[in-house]
Amino acid sequence: MQQRVFALPRQQSLLLPEIHNPFVHEVKLTKADKIKCALLGALLVPLRSVCLLLLLLLMWPIAAIATFLHPLKGAINPMAGWRRFLCQAVMAHLGRLFFFFLGFRVVVKGQRARSVEAPILAVAPHSSYFDAIVCIVAGLPSTVSRTENMATPMFGRFLRCLQPVLVSRLDPDSRKNTILEIESRATSGGRWPQVLIFPEGTCTNRSCLITFKQGAFIPGVPVQPVLLRYPNKLDTVTWTWQGPKAKTLLFLTLCQLYTNVEIEFLPPQIPNEEEKACPSLFANAVRSAMAKALAVPVTDHTYEDCRLMITAGELTLPMEAGLVEFTKISRKLNLKWDNVKKELEDFAAIANSCKGGRIGIEEFARFLKLPVSPPLQELFSLFDRNGDGTIDFREYVIGVTVLCRPANTEETIRMAFQLFDTDDDQHITQEEFSSLLRSSLGVADLDVSKLFNEIDTDRSGHITYEEFQAFAQSHPEYAKLFTTYLELQRYQALQNDGPERILSTNRISPDGAQEDSTSDKKDD
Repeated sequence: MQQRVFALPRQQSLLLPEIHNPFVHEVKLTKADKIKCALLGALLVPLRSVCLLLLLLLMWPIAAIATFLHPLKGAINPMAGWRRFLCQAVMAHLGRLFFFFLGFRVVVKGQRARSVEAPILAVAPHSSYFDAIVCIVAGLPSTVSRTENMATPMFGRFLRCLQPVLVSRLDPDSRKNTILEIESRATSGGRWPQVLIFPEGTCTNRSCLITFKQGAFIPGVPVQPVLLRYPNKLDTVTWTWQGPKAKTLLFLTLCQLYTNVEIEFLPPQIPNEEEKACPSLFANAVRSAMAKALAVPVTDHTYEDCRLMITAGELTLPMEAGLVEFTKISRKLNLKWDNVKKELEDFAAIANSCKGGRIGIEEFARFLKLPVSPPLQELFSLFDRNGDGTIDFREYVIGVTVLCRPANTEETIRMAFQLFDTDDDQHITQEEFSSLLRSSLGVADLDVSKLFNEIDTDRSGHITYEEFQAFAQSHPEYAKLFTTYLELQRYQALQNDGPERILSTNRISPDGAQEDSTSDKKDD
């Protein structure tokens, strides 16, 4: 059958990102690398381990003295006097020695601004627990940390030296209180140390900059961007969601003769009035400046994508199947995380039988309990945004939300019911149901008993409007299939009326009337 030609392109802002999965990292060790690690590791790992242990035994009592009887919550004040000297002078120098024993060679570019000039330091990309080195180089500024970390042996005492802004998962007001505390410190006029924040909120593989959380930008004060680079031939530091475990990376790093790290302080970014009023604008402006300096793209992935990756793995799908660029999808399609998770569960029910977590047209037809037909092929092509012959989870979410749900109106459901109910007795028999589907799909020996029984919930042998409506509302794909069938019938009827009329009749976006192409210019 001749396919329609769509006159308008799909929304550019919903196309696939340049970097599909920023949460995967693989350490590729050649035979030479393995031999090198074995030889150097035999000498360096024991030596460095002893040095690090002795240094930690020296640092812990100093940290304990500096933070003794100093409150973490309530009406706290910045450390002063001897406490401040121990934390920001002694502990900072010992911290540099700690990373020296780890084998790090640090190159610092640019100049760190004073607290009154830039109260907040925004560090990216965040890719490793070794990123803590930037805290040492920046003079031990305050950080944002979970309350639970304070109870960690030894590490918790070191963290107290930073006077962190604490976040509690158990406190429903924690997010609000955290933002208020950051704002209070950022507007203290230099009384508090700078607040250092990793605005990405999770670790990536440094191939791009993902969505920046807004916490660092809500106060509306100048922010100094800080770039992190690890220019090493063998990357043993990247610790993200798909890749080597922390212990493996630590061991491999200790086996290296040295590990290079570059820390670059960019000029402070001062928000204009519009950015002060809209933290997301300020966050995007800072991210763009950092991405330009790093020569990497930006994407709309976020921590919620990582949660979806874990859910995909639990549903026996490939973990990367859960990646959708959650920030963009949630904003443009007005979806919450729970909505997307539910769609992922529905997608998994179809895709589990497929390789690679992608749906082909045969699986799509089997899910709908219908044969492959021109209307179904057309609906499949609308879901398949990149035209590769499969539907991934991202395309499925967009298709269900943009194509199917808007088509699933009361008017469409009523019209479809009336077409099936040929004798107008307010019931659809299996014969009526089969007859219309046979003629519309062009399949003479079509067996739709499974689909009919699924709609006929009370097993009465006929479908009432209430049953038909309930099924349609929970399966919006059928509404779009129905409207697609009607559009194809109309298109075929107009084919003999001339190309001009066909073009004007079909001048719609393949994503349906719900998409607004003008909004792309603004969003992109």
